[in-house]
Amino acid sequence: MKLIDGKAHSKRLRRELKEKVSAYKGQIGLAVILIGEDPASQVYVRNKIKACEEVGIRSDSYYLPADVSQEEVLKLISALNEDRGVHGILVQLPLPKHLNADVILKAIAPEKDVDGFGDLPIGALAKGKPTVVSCTPFGVMKLLEGEGISVAGKHAVILGRSNIVGKPMAMLLLNADATVTICHSKTEHLKEICASADLLIAAIGKPRFVTGDMVKEGAVVIDVGINRTQEGKLCGDVDFESVQRKASFLTPVPGGVGPMTITMLLWNTYLAAART
Repeated sequence: MKLIDGKAHSKRLRRELKEKVSAYKGQIGLAVILIGEDPASQVYVRNKIKACEEVGIRSDSYYLPADVSQEEVLKLISALNEDRGVHGILVQLPLPKHLNADVILKAIAPEKDVDGFGDLPIGALAKGKPTVVSCTPFGVMKLLEGEGISVAGKHAVILGRSNIVGKPMAMLLLNADATVTICHSKTEHLKEICASADLLIAAIGKPRFVTGDMVKEGAVVIDVGINRTQEGKLCGDVDFESVQRKASFLTPVPGGVGPMTITMLLWNTYLAAART
């Protein structure tokens, strides 16, 4: 079994990106909006700011109180849409319950939607057209590419159907000529379907849900999940100990898919700037 080192792949891609950013005529700008004081969101935003500095992208942070009105948020997004110095806009999720995330995300100009969550990028992806791709699925594809793993003709099984990971992941794999099955909470014969996968991607948010008896001998297993145990330790959706005995490639948690997500956000911001 080979461990897929997300940190190493991320560093390699950031080096490449830094060269592209330095060759770009002008300053590339990313605006990050954080609403409220969710500790995990604050950590994510700090990491994004640090990553921007590393590759030479300017990061503008907007911290709004938890009780901010939806109108105020939309007003800020409108101003950022008009700002030619801002190439990407990111609204950190989750949002306070009184705010409509769908409305807020749709307010971001499509050319500045570096998260790829809007209807237009998702629609373009479904049609196999070039577009901004959600950062985590984009990162998974880059990991597979970096390891020389071809998905063409392979049976890929995805656990999870979220708009952020599961669905765009399925479309990316389909566009890469994989045969794709999406599983979810209502799927029957789940164990048998998983055990038929050449490529198994777990993104359901259930700690150590995927066990060795659910994995085909020699399968590539990508663990997108990030969970915390009762002891406070991080773990993925995959039971690492039992699955490593069956998989040919396996991503660890932490240090697998996670580092790639922010890196692909930076790539999306660069690509947005390059298109202007």
